[in-house]
Amino acid sequence: MGSQLPLYDIESPYLDGQILVAMPGMMDERFARSVIYICAHSAEGAMGIVLNRPAANLNMPDLLVQLEILPKPERIRLPQKVGSMQVLMGGPVETSRGFVLHSPDFHLAQSTLPIDDHICLTATIDILRAIARGDGPENAVLALGYAGWGAGQLELELQSNGWLNCPADAELIFSTAADLRYEMALRRIGIEPAMLSMETGHA
Repeated sequence: MGSQLPLYDIESPYLDGQILVAMPGMMDERFARSVIYICAHSAEGAMGIVLNRPAANLNMPDLLVQLEILPKPERIRLPQKVGSMQVLMGGPVETSRGFVLHSPDFHLAQSTLPIDDHICLTATIDILRAIARGDGPENAVLALGYAGWGAGQLELELQSNGWLNCPADAELIFSTAADLRYEMALRRIGIEPAMLSMETGHA
């Protein structure tokens, strides 16, 4: 299939369902060392979720209580899996809004967007209610906010070596600790993380 690295392809530029990995030359400090799952990408722009920025001092039970989905005394009855569900800072846009990336075993009509065979996005409070009841998706992460790009903006950043991209997989999103996702994504691309500190982002 030509080059080993899945570099940006000018002929088929849309990266829905791909992972972006920030290169050392990333100019925007908000995205330094970030790993982003691209949920939507078209001529109008792109939207993605940062996967490796855990929300400080905020966990899923607290959030369910804050949103009045769960009365405070009920939080101790939550399944352990719900209690340990990751809450991420998904990006600088609409940080008060929740976006759930989840396995395809859960679907809400009019609300759930299947992105690929293994990952869906639902951004309504109904999925959080389902999770609190114990009948939500098998695998899920909740992100507050998202990363957004205007028309052509992501393409320019890719062409200037701001990002590398690789196919996403459910293991990286649902089963890998947030602080290990950057190194894991780089290795999926074929780059040893230690090598990057010696380079300056030249592809």
